[in-house]
Amino acid sequence: MTRAPRHGEWLPGADGLKLAATVVGDSPRIAMLLHGGGQTRRAWDRAALQLAQSGWTAVSVDQRGHGESDRAGDGRYSFGAFGEDALVLSDALAARYGRRPAAIGASLGGVASLLALGARPAAFRALILVDITPHMDRSGVDHILGFMAANAEAGFATIEEAADAVAAYLPHRPRPPSAEGLKRNLRRDPDGRWRWHWDPSFVQAVRQDEGVFLARAKSACAALEVPTLLVRGRQSELVSEEAVAEFRALCPAAEHVDIAGARHMVAGDRNDAFADAIVEFLNRRVPV
Repeated sequence: MTRAPRHGEWLPGADGLKLAATVVGDSPRIAMLLHGGGQTRRAWDRAALQLAQSGWTAVSVDQRGHGESDRAGDGRYSFGAFGEDALVLSDALAARYGRRPAAIGASLGGVASLLALGARPAAFRALILVDITPHMDRSGVDHILGFMAANAEAGFATIEEAADAVAAYLPHRPRPPSAEGLKRNLRRDPDGRWRWHWDPSFVQAVRQDEGVFLARAKSACAALEVPTLLVRGRQSELVSEEAVAEFRALCPAAEHVDIAGARHMVAGDRNDAFADAIVEFLNRRVPV
């Protein structure tokens, strides 16, 4: 495959925060990719490349408090704050490229994109929600947040110890032969311990804000005006078939696709099938 132009840069977020981004491609058709909670923009590396090779410029962003982006000094990690970031990002990309981006959001990134559209219906040209709906399975949410909180403060003595934690959390994935790839999601602090590359206060803020999200998200779904696709991992521990049915009732114009062999982290579990689904949707529903 042909390599696409790629560079890193800083983009503005709300509250004066700077957000780290990777831009892949050189097309005026823009896809903005927002990762899930506890991830970084690197989660989109392969999908971004496939988008670029399919005629899009993929802009993947570290959300506030994640990766290389600024942390919120006031601990402001409400879902609304992430939605405000998505609006500021859309404005910045529209000013640069002359058109609004399509938004692709996984879990937390989907929440941010959906709330942004609830506040401004034309914020994006299209919306792709990746394994997130207004109704989330309670046990699945607790499982995810529990994993994130377990070692957030204490960290790990070695990269291998972190790899053990990930393997226990994702038993369905083959364990990589080397743990070195985890370094992109960890940082080594002055005490010598490795910690996840996100602000630990994020988890508590999300727990406190769930009720607010549910009410706002349902309203946003009912008001969606842009082409919308829900991509669900068929074995998702967060989005059930009943949740999909509820979403389709709220937003009957939305399309839906299940990715076989994938759980909540769809792009990580079945990237090729995921990328094929989003490229087909974008090329069909978003005018050049």
